[in-house]
Amino acid sequence: MKDEEKLTPEQKWERATLANNFIFYKVMRNNPDVCKELLETLLEMELDHIEMHGEETIETDYGSKVIRLDVYAKNNTQAFNLEMQAADTKELPERSRYYQGCIDVDTLQSGQKYKELKDSYVIFICITDIFEKGLPCYHFENLCRENHLIKLNDRAYKYFFVAKNCDKILNEKQKAFLELVIGRKPSNKFTERLAQLTEEAKKNTQWKKQYMDWERQRTYDYENGKEAGITIGLEEGKNIGAQQKAVETIKNALEMNLSIEKIAKLVSLPVEKVLEIQKQTSVNA
Repeated sequence: MKDEEKLTPEQKWERATLANNFIFYKVMRNNPDVCKELLETLLEMELDHIEMHGEETIETDYGSKVIRLDVYAKNNTQAFNLEMQAADTKELPERSRYYQGCIDVDTLQSGQKYKELKDSYVIFICITDIFEKGLPCYHFENLCRENHLIKLNDRAYKYFFVAKNCDKILNEKQKAFLELVIGRKPSNKFTERLAQLTEEAKKNTQWKKQYMDWERQRTYDYENGKEAGITIGLEEGKNIGAQQKAVETIKNALEMNLSIEKIAKLVSLPVEKVLEIQKQTSVNA
């Protein structure tokens, strides 16, 4: 067992930094201006504004609403999904794919043309190098395999920033942020503010209780061999991994307030099956 797993929820909270996805979510969700500046820093672009999407719902009982840790923001032409990822779960590329699918379903209303899709950005801030190629940032967009100069121009972008490789990054603001993520001291005004907001978040007694209750429930479920306390009966022949990915996709889509019909189309399941999973997770669409 890793040392981190031996800590109590309270010890984990006391040691938590911005690299903790719960703390990161709280800081970003409650400070839209900070989230906007971080997006501008990571994407090297100016944004006129962003709107944080949806209402926060965090419960500890896996039979009720589930915790939402990623940050979803939009403006008139763009949509952003931003997540702190401390561990390599070996499925981040697949997660980036279905996150982008959820964003597309959310941003294109019935009757709209495909050209009206927003530019979508899925951004993972990773501690370790999940691709093991030594780069500080891996930026993906769809290109023609026969001629890499030809872009598909579907306006779907995926970014994986690697904090451990921050010394190789040339952009000083990006470097300062990634240094903070791995525990180095703040080196500019923005990272100083992030450090301050992190400490303020840890002093919030309500958030501390939410975190500790959630950690205890996670530990309980893990020790009892559960995967978030959810079992579903998809078609025979689908393996457990595929079932769990379908559940996670549906949970994320429900938390983004997508309609049941859109979710069913997204995961290629009947509406009745999506409603069944919604009932099991008690996530309101």
